[in-house]
Amino acid sequence: MTHKQCELKLPSGDAVDAATAIKARLEQDLNEAEGKAHRNLARYKFNNFGYWAVVWVHLNRVGQFRRPNPFSDYVKLARKKGGVDDTEAEPN
Repeated sequence: MTHKQCELKLPSGDAVDAATAIKARLEQDLNEAEGKAHRNLARYKFNNFGYWAVVWVHLNRVGQFRRPNPFSDYVKLARKKGGVDDTEAEPN
């Protein structure tokens, strides 16, 4: 049995445009996820807030945006209210 060798395909100009479009879409989805997370938290829908916060973190990583987490202040407040010291808290 012989195996076919794959051809090396270099990206064309369209691929670069497609990559730019994907990055733009990821950024749009990132902004939407942040807004939905805040709106759900404001309505006491904590499960939905958590869902959209996780979506935001995932898109931030996948898109390599390296934005600071907009929810970190909520975590710090929760640790303070819950009596958890920052050194005791588990890392993400």
